[in-house]
Amino acid sequence: MARSVSPKRSARPSKAPYVLEEQVGFILRQVWQRHAAIFAKEIGINLTPTQWAALAKLTETGPCSQNQLGRLTAMDVATIKGVIDRLTARGLTETSPDPADGRRLLVSLTRAGQQMADKAMPNALAITRETLAPLDAKERETLMALLGKLR
Repeated sequence: MARSVSPKRSARPSKAPYVLEEQVGFILRQVWQRHAAIFAKEIGINLTPTQWAALAKLTETGPCSQNQLGRLTAMDVATIKGVIDRLTARGLTETSPDPADGRRLLVSLTRAGQQMADKAMPNALAITRETLAPLDAKERETLMALLGKLR
C-alpha cells in the first residue's frame, strides 16, 4: 500500500494579503517622517511643527479662542493647550478675555510671536517645496487634491 506524501512546502510563503510596505498608513508615516526631518533642518528657529501651525494660523486669522485654534490646526484639546502654554512661556503668544464673551480667552500673537512667524514664513514655504520636490507640478497638484479628499 503506497503512502500519500504531502508536497513539500516552499521555503517562501505565498504573497501575504497584508504587506506593510503597501499600506497607506505606513507610506503616509514615512512621508511624514521625511517632511518632519526637512522641517527640523530648515525652519531656522526653535519650533515644532505643531507650534509653527499655531503661529501660522494666528498670523492668518488673528486672535481666536484656544478651542477654535485647535480645530483650525487639527489638534485635540490637550495638544493645543500644551502648544499654547509653551508658546506663551516663550513670550510668543498671550491670552486675553474675549470682549464678546467674558468666559472665553482669546489667544493672540505677541509682537515677538509675529516677528518669529514673519521670519519663519519663507522657510516654511521652502519646506513645502522641498517636501514636494520629487514631484513635477502636475503630480504636486494631483497629490494635494487627493490628500484633500482623504481629509
